Amino acid sequence: MRRAAATLPRLLARPIVFPRPRLISLPPLSPRSLPCLRLGSSLSLSSSPPPPPVDTVAPLPTSWDPPRPSSVSHAYADLEPYLGCSMPGKRLKVAVLLSGGVDSSVALRLLHAAGHDITAFYLKIWFQEDFENFWSECPWDEDLKYATIVCDQVDVQFEVVHLTDEYWKNVVSHIINEYRSGRTPNPDVLCNTRVKFGAFLEAIGSRGFDYVASGHYAHVIHSSSKDGLSILKLSKDMVKDQTYFLSHLSQSQLKKLLFPLGCITKEEVRSIASLMDLPNKDRKDSQGICFLGKVKFSEFVAKHIGEMEGIMLEAETGDYLGKHRGFWFYTIGQRQGLRLPGGPWYVVEKDVQNNVLFVSRNYFSLDKRRRIFRVGSLNWFSGSSPINVEQLQCKVRHGPGFYECSITSGSGISDEESLVVHLSEDDQGLAAGQFAAFYCNKVCVGSGVILDSWDEKCFPICSKALEISRMEDKSKLGKPVRIINLETSKTTICRSEH
Repeated sequence: MRRAAATLPRLLARPIVFPRPRLISLPPLSPRSLPCLRLGSSLSLSSSPPPPPVDTVAPLPTSWDPPRPSSVSHAYADLEPYLGCSMPGKRLKVAVLLSGGVDSSVALRLLHAAGHDITAFYLKIWFQEDFENFWSECPWDEDLKYATIVCDQVDVQFEVVHLTDEYWKNVVSHIINEYRSGRTPNPDVLCNTRVKFGAFLEAIGSRGFDYVASGHYAHVIHSSSKDGLSILKLSKDMVKDQTYFLSHLSQSQLKKLLFPLGCITKEEVRSIASLMDLPNKDRKDSQGICFLGKVKFSEFVAKHIGEMEGIMLEAETGDYLGKHRGFWFYTIGQRQGLRLPGGPWYVVEKDVQNNVLFVSRNYFSLDKRRRIFRVGSLNWFSGSSPINVEQLQCKVRHGPGFYECSITSGSGISDEESLVVHLSEDDQGLAAGQFAAFYCNKVCVGSGVILDSWDEKCFPICSKALEISRMEDKSKLGKPVRIINLETSKTTICRSEH
C-alpha cells in the first residue's frame, strides 16, 4: 500500500471544523479538489465564479435543510443491548468516519453511548474535475448537513478532511488503468485499504486515537495481548455484511479498527436511528461507486478513457451483430448497454487487443459455467495462508452467498504469489480484477485478486468469431446481420475453440 502523500499532514493541520453556527473554513485548494460554490452552480474551470479566497469563511447554502430532531434527551440505557461491538466499559479516544448516512450516524451514537471520547471526520473524496455539467448541486452538501446535525445532537467535534488528491492517486488512477487493460476493479475494496483506512489512518496517527470507527457491517475481535492478532469476523447481518470489502486490509490496519454495527442488523440500525430521532433515520442508503457521486459510470469512463468503436460478434456463430463504444465500458456477464434486439444478450468474452466483444444469449447454459480460477495479490490477516486449505468458504462478490472451496498451488504455476481456487459449485459471473475473499468458520482469513487465467471451461468462442476478431480491416464485414428471436432462429453452431 502506498503511503499517503506528504501534503496530507499539512491539510489535516488545518481541518474544517463546524463551529456554531455551522460555517466552513476552506482549506488550501488543489487542481483536483475544486470547491463547490453553491447549489445550482456549475463546476467549469473556465466559466465558474472564482472560489472564495483561502482562509475566508462561507456559510453553507440554505436552500435545503434536513429535518431537525425535536429532542435528543433519550435514555442511553435503551442502547445497552446494542453495544456489543462498541467496547463499552472503556474510555477510548475514537475517530469516527461520518458520511451523513444512517449507518455511520448510528455507529457514532453507539460509541457515544459506550462512553468514548469521539471526534467525527468527513472524508471529502468526491472526484469532480471536469464534470461541470453533471451536478446540479454540490454532491457532499447534503451529506455535510446531515452529519453536522448528528454531531450537534451530542456535541461531538466534526472535521472535514480533503483527500481528493490521495483518492485520485491511489484509487481512481488504478481503476482507469484496470479498465484499459480489460479488467473489472473493485473501487470499494481499494478505497478502504488505500484511503479510508490507509491515508486517513496515517494522517491522524499522531493525534492519539485508540481506534478508527465507521458504519461498516463487520465485527473485529481484538486480542488482549499487544502482539496478538485481530480477527475480522462476519457481522450479525449476513445480508449487509461488508467483510468482503475489508478483506484486503493489512493486520496493522485491522488492529486500529472498530465497527459498532458488527453486532446488530440493519433493521436494528433503523430502529436505533428512530429511537435517537436522528435526522437521517429515513434516508435511503447510498448506492454506486463512492467517488462518482451522481456521475454515471459510463460518463466517467468516457471522460477519462475515451471511446473507440469496436464490433460485437456472436460467440457461437461468429455473426457480426453491431458496434460498441469500447471494450472498457463492458464487463463479463453484462447485459445492459448492448442495444441488441432479440435478447437478452450477455458479454461472455473480450478481445482486448482487437477491441472486440463476444456476446451470447446462452450465457447461463450449464456447460459454460466455471468453478476454477486463479487469484494473485494475496493478503492473509495472519501473515500466511490458512493451514486447512481444503475446508474454506469463498465470496467472489459482495452479498450473503458463499461457496465451499479449496486452494492449491496448482501445476505449472511458477508464481508463488498466486493460487488456484476450486469452488464447490459453478459460478457464471467471475470477472478478472474483482476480489475473492476467503473464510473459515465465519472468520475472514484474507483475499486475493481474480486473475485473467481461467481453466479449460472458459466460454467457448467459435473459430469464425476468432478469425473475424483478428481482421485488420473490419469495414469489409458490411452491415450487421439481422437478428432473429430465439424462438424462430435456427442457427448452426460452429465448432468451438478454447
